[in-house]
Amino acid sequence: MNRLNREQMAARVAQDIPEGSVVNLGIGLPTRVASYLPADREIMLHSENGVIGMGPPPAPGEEDPDLTNAGKQPVTLLAGGAFFHHADSFAMMRGGHLDVCVLGAFQVSRSGDLANWHTGEPDAIPAVGGAMDLATGAKSVYVLMELLTRGGQSKLVERCTYPLTGVGCVSRVYTDVAVFELKNGQVILLDDLAGAGLDAYRKLTGLDVVAA
Repeated sequence: MNRLNREQMAARVAQDIPEGSVVNLGIGLPTRVASYLPADREIMLHSENGVIGMGPPPAPGEEDPDLTNAGKQPVTLLAGGAFFHHADSFAMMRGGHLDVCVLGAFQVSRSGDLANWHTGEPDAIPAVGGAMDLATGAKSVYVLMELLTRGGQSKLVERCTYPLTGVGCVSRVYTDVAVFELKNGQVILLDDLAGAGLDAYRKLTGLDVVAA
């Protein structure tokens, strides 16, 4: 099965970010989406550490150590961008002022439950961050992840077995092989990136994936 690499996955998400959106990109893989946002769309990037109006990553050698996103990665600031207290940033998140957030995940259930902060293993380091606030506060939650774990298990599941970040919050899942919409308990195949067909995704996930 053909699979997208991580840069291609980020670019696929960027295609679907609507004009005029205020968007938060979660730590890790989702931050790569910033590099692929269409230049002809006005999209405002927000970060929970207190920045809005971020641009793409800086060129090598042009990093400003005082200008970073929540993952401590260097970013640029577009004209009109602003800085503010992180408490105000979280108020934006919790107040429903973000149109889209893109998060990574350990698991997503068919009903849109999200598990992305802890695997529950005794030696695992939990990483709550702002994910719970984003998952419940953003108008649309997109998850960006590989469909399968390294062990070959599906991360898109009937029911999450890891501690939940949010309940019924995920609307779309972007993976290395397909894009799925989660709606009314259904897993809908929006974009078959690998060209594998419905039966293949039903077998991989163990879910009754349906056509758009």
